Amino acid sequence: MSQATVHVVDDDGAIRDALAWLLGSRGLSTSTWPSAEAFLAGHDPSQPGCLVLDIRMEGMSGIELFDALRAGASPLPVIFLTGHGDVPLAVNALKKGAFDFVEKPFNDNQLVDLVIEALRHDQSRRGERAAEASLAARLGQLTAREREVMEWVLRGAPNKAIADQLGLAMRTVEVHRARLFEKMGVRSAVELAQVLTPARR
Repeated sequence: MSQATVHVVDDDGAIRDALAWLLGSRGLSTSTWPSAEAFLAGHDPSQPGCLVLDIRMEGMSGIELFDALRAGASPLPVIFLTGHGDVPLAVNALKKGAFDFVEKPFNDNQLVDLVIEALRHDQSRRGERAAEASLAARLGQLTAREREVMEWVLRGAPNKAIADQLGLAMRTVEVHRARLFEKMGVRSAVELAQVLTPARR
């Protein structure tokens, strides 16, 4: 999480400074923003991290920023800072995918622990997406015939049975199987099945 940034978006400068100090005291990198509009204009969506977001602000509200991020498929986990009267709004945001919310005045340790949990969640999700992209890229290299051979390999069929089913010479099947394994980065049918398990759920 060393490259992750905790983005604090709040229109109250005193709260921004206090949160930046608090998070920095626990070794977390922070970036503060005075408005939702400033955050949208200036943040890098590819950067890992999380968002600590005031639910009520001048101009664009925290809820509106959250909706805009979700519409843009932003992966950042969002923790809302709420007043007591805003809890129903925060609960509704949770249903739409917000990570959590904390009521003001908040417990410092509780908030920091929640931020660390959100950063770990973001790290895990980004790892999953990277693995999915890598798998998609490997599958994209396969020829149509290699895909056919792959389906039979996954069913446990031996080369002779695959050759009979596809009307190919057994040597041809062996070549396709070898190329399939090479492109998928595996050494056996068992490894191939393990690699493809997430994609075939």
